[in-house]
This record gives sequence, structure tokens and C-alpha cells, in this order.
Amino acid sequence: MLGASQPVTASSTPLVPLPRRPLDPAGSSGQVRRWYENELGWPTVPGEPLRLPVGVRWDVLDVPAEAGRAALRRLATGSPVALHGDRTLLLVAAGSAEELPGLLEWLEWGALTLDLVAIGAGGLMEAPSPPVPHGERAVPPAHESHAAAPCEAGVPPAPWGRVGSQGAAVWLRPPEPGCEVEASLPTLSALGDGGGAPDLVRLVNTVATQCHRVRLRRACAQPPAMRAQGR
Repeated sequence: MLGASQPVTASSTPLVPLPRRPLDPAGSSGQVRRWYENELGWPTVPGEPLRLPVGVRWDVLDVPAEAGRAALRRLATGSPVALHGDRTLLLVAAGSAEELPGLLEWLEWGALTLDLVAIGAGGLMEAPSPPVPHGERAVPPAHESHAAAPCEAGVPPAPWGRVGSQGAAVWLRPPEPGCEVEASLPTLSALGDGGGAPDLVRLVNTVATQCHRVRLRRACAQPPAMRAQGR
């Protein structure tokens, strides 16, 4: 018989119901991996940190955060956008990375050096941490370290141990479970079709313009001697 002061844990009784999904030894990383694979249907890459293969369902435009903010008006409401440090990661239609060099030439940006990176097939993207649901704790008590918080209004459980990590990627506009992400992504085929798909041409022109402005502003902020060396 247990004494009054002896704590009772989940492992002390066989009557505790099993979780809906098996607990992952990786803890928070396993929780986030299950969200990507089971809720979104997105493949992940084995190992740590958790990464997503690019070019399967979408490509990525990696731009300065300022250029990313300017691009938001060119995106559909459900088009996912992530932040990684001072960079914005814009999800675009698969195959867009291959089109980017020719598109920049057509838009007359090809002769300039732009801080604009396209990641396509064969590339990897760090899996952004899903946002913490409103009112949830960023760090759980010790006895809840492997508990999965329920989703609220389509927001995935808080990824314990990743929220607020220095330099970690996070979703600015998270993908929605149950929604086909491809329909919301900027695509070259949307040019002039009059439909609801975002136009990749206008998006690229917007971010290229902002990248050029960022480059000029940074150059003007340098001392005169450094500006002379860069010519």
C-alpha cells in the first residue's frame, strides 16, 4: 500500500491510457516531425536538426527580411512564409528555382548582384518551429516535457525546446493542416491567367527591387574608403 507522501507517476499503474501516437525519444523534435509528416503530409529528412527537402512540393526564395516584408502583399493569404534570423524564406511553386535566373534576366535584374537565393530540388530547409498557441507556455514543467499540447484553430502544438531558440527558423505564416499548399504558392504559370494563383513574376520583381535597395543602403552606410574598394 502506498504511503500518503509517496508520489504516483504514470508508470506506477497499468490503467493509464496510451497516447494517441507513440512517444518519440527525440521529444519536442519528434512532436514537430509528426506534425509535418502526419498533419501536413510533408516529407522530412532523418536526423537532427529537423529539415525539410526542397523541390518536392515547393521551392524556396531566401531573401533579406526587409525584402520579405515587402513581398507579403504579393502572396496569397495562405502562402507559407518563414523567418530564419535576418532572412525571410518564401515558399514558391516547385520548379521556380530553375526559372529564377532566366526570370531575373527578363526583368533586367540579371546584371546586378542581388542578395536573392533560390533553393530547389536537392536542397534542404530547416524545419521552422510552429508558433506557440496563444496562452500556451513556451517551456513546460518537467512532468510535461514529452506531452503533446492539442492543436487550436489549426495551430500545431508548441515545439518544446525550440521556441525562442537563438537563430531558429519560425513560421511567420504557418502552413495549415488539411490544406493543399500548392494552390497558394506563387507560380510562373499564373502570369496573366486572371485566376487566384499568386504571380511569381511580380513577386520576384518585388524582392529583387528590395534586395537592390538594401544593397545600396548598406553600401552608402560604409566608410568612403570601403566604398572605393568595392568599386
